[in-house]
Amino acid sequence: MGLEYKLQSIGIIRSPFRQRKGMPIQPAGARGIRGSVEVLPEFEKGLQGLEGFSHIYLLYWFHLSEGFDLTVKPFMDVEHHGVFATRAPRRPNQIGLSVVRLVAIQQGKLIIEDVDILDGTPLLDIKPFVPEFDIFGREFRSGWLEKQDISPENVKADDRFSG
Repeated sequence: MGLEYKLQSIGIIRSPFRQRKGMPIQPAGARGIRGSVEVLPEFEKGLQGLEGFSHIYLLYWFHLSEGFDLTVKPFMDVEHHGVFATRAPRRPNQIGLSVVRLVAIQQGKLIIEDVDILDGTPLLDIKPFVPEFDIFGREFRSGWLEKQDISPENVKADDRFSG
């Protein structure tokens, strides 16, 4: 077993999604859906300068996911894949990652769009999305997803990762 580390929530993510079933599975399937991030007062000062970015990474804890399997059948395939080749929420460390559009910052509250996150999800960190840093080169591969004729805009979550 690996080393253990302690994480601290820095806020709460708010969205219109109260249950997992039927919600978008990726930000691409949540275009235009608004939500917010309520940053705890003791971390608000850390938001200085963030207003100049159009998009941000949200790192969060899949708080309703318990346990994990090292192979899973993801939403966009009928075959099993290793959990690290998917974005399944039931993982050895239940850390989620989404890129969302930052609309505004209002007194410690971030207004965001393209949110694919369950309401009440604990926020672990915020980082600015910087295309010059985060997208480099032109040669991308998408592994098993390249064989799929399914768009994330048309796929919604079911209960396969509940529990």
